[in-house]
Amino acid sequence: MVSFQLTEDQKEMQELFRKFAQDKVAKVAEEMDEKEEMNMDIIAEMKELGFFGIPFSDEIGGAGMDVLTYALMMEEISKVDASTSITLSVHTSLCASSIEEFATPEQKEKWLRPLADGSKIGCFGLTEPNAGSDVAGAVTTAEKDGDFYVINGAKIFTTNSGFADTFLVFALTDKSVPAHKGMSAFLVDRNTPGLEVQPDIKRMGIRAASNAEVYYNNVRVPAADMLGKEGTGFKIAMKALDGGRIGIAAQSVGIAQGALDEAIKYCKERKQFGKPITAFQNTQFRMAEDQAMINAARLLTWQAAVAKDNHENYNFLAAQAKLVAATVANDVCRHAVQYMGGYGYCREYGVERKLRDVKITEIYEGTSEVMKMVMSGSMLR
Repeated sequence: MVSFQLTEDQKEMQELFRKFAQDKVAKVAEEMDEKEEMNMDIIAEMKELGFFGIPFSDEIGGAGMDVLTYALMMEEISKVDASTSITLSVHTSLCASSIEEFATPEQKEKWLRPLADGSKIGCFGLTEPNAGSDVAGAVTTAEKDGDFYVINGAKIFTTNSGFADTFLVFALTDKSVPAHKGMSAFLVDRNTPGLEVQPDIKRMGIRAASNAEVYYNNVRVPAADMLGKEGTGFKIAMKALDGGRIGIAAQSVGIAQGALDEAIKYCKERKQFGKPITAFQNTQFRMAEDQAMINAARLLTWQAAVAKDNHENYNFLAAQAKLVAATVANDVCRHAVQYMGGYGYCREYGVERKLRDVKITEIYEGTSEVMKMVMSGSMLR
């Protein structure tokens, strides 16, 4: 493991996350992937353990820990299952963290407390069928009607939407100006009339996570449930994605470490040409390179997490961590399958699932190309 000055509390939590991942999540990960369905007993246990409120203050019902501890959780859970970790990530980094930063005290009590204490799960509706990386291409609208806003449109790839209670959704309140000035954010209860969650989208990876298209048909939302001020939605969304990238970087590190660990275990036992696969220098050298790159990605991820904990400007660091970690994770997962040969390609072994899961880390919460845009924009301004 990488040497890093974790506190005793952080080490204790890291061990708790690791034990839960190995003892609980690992046992159902393959079944969840096959069924394309999240195990809600696992969700219930994580709620009970406080996993859905790690970086939020205990005053609002959270665990009172920091972003680095949250990154440790993301890594350990991701070592065994990316579907479970992305469920935690979207709830924490995108939905609840946005409320923590931009809500009024009254809104925090109403919306954040049940998310932080785990009694409710949140999701984040930003991406639209024709507006992915180009967030400004969104067309979902929210028109003022007295003390309400009426939302119409559709959001796609809304993770957690199948079982989420709280929907953070972004819509245009002023179509006469560019989206970055005319977009606003709203907190919507799942049971609001007109909110319709479609069946989960069939996907290559993270198949157990709930990820669906959500329709908003004349959804009436009280003006008091607007998050932030009118026209600040784009800012809120971008801030959420900055923080979310730390979670995805940690997820990438976890997937990569889990794949490499599994491949090493297999290759120590598997013999070819009269000796273990690990006895071949090509295997030894590539595994050493893989571990070095995972360690580098982990340090970049922890650096970004600590910067956020210290209330520093972390957007460049988060983009950098996600770019590097996602690239490394995709490389390592391909290598893991190759180390194991035909068996690596079979569903009997977990590296096949990890290879399918890992690709999304280069896409969601900002593609790798967008990460380069964020970084170069900061470097060259």
